[in-house]
Amino acid sequence: MAKKIVFWTLVAFALIQFFPIDRTNKPIDSAVNFVETRKTPEKIRTLLKNACYDCHSNETVYPKYAFIAPVSWSVKSHVNEGREHLNFSTWGTYNKDLKENMITKSIQTIQSKAMPMPGYIVYHKEANLSEAERALLIQYFEEMLKTKTY
Repeated sequence: MAKKIVFWTLVAFALIQFFPIDRTNKPIDSAVNFVETRKTPEKIRTLLKNACYDCHSNETVYPKYAFIAPVSWSVKSHVNEGREHLNFSTWGTYNKDLKENMITKSIQTIQSKAMPMPGYIVYHKEANLSEAERALLIQYFEEMLKTKTY
């Protein structure tokens, strides 16, 4: 009985590999891309790309484990959800109220350490922001709110 369960589990695992997720990123339009339109300083740009862009832009770099189902399904789900909440690649398409809300939420999630997600940091050490890096991002976003330059 146990051998049958193992066998059919392996068969199912093999079969689901034939249904890959779409890992195609949409083209980047520099006219609406956050780091381009805001002329973001290099340090901030690097922090955003290391800690945020895999889920919150159209510049996702899928790791090797994202090519194996069912893990790939979870990764794609997280990317889709992240882009729904904030997509830096389409920043210029948002209205001022939405931008203000996204910046406010970004500050809150960085302060509470909800972002980057702890599970993401395990596999992406470059996304593990130090307190100084978190403070730098928060300061950058707070300045945007203060000057209303989103």
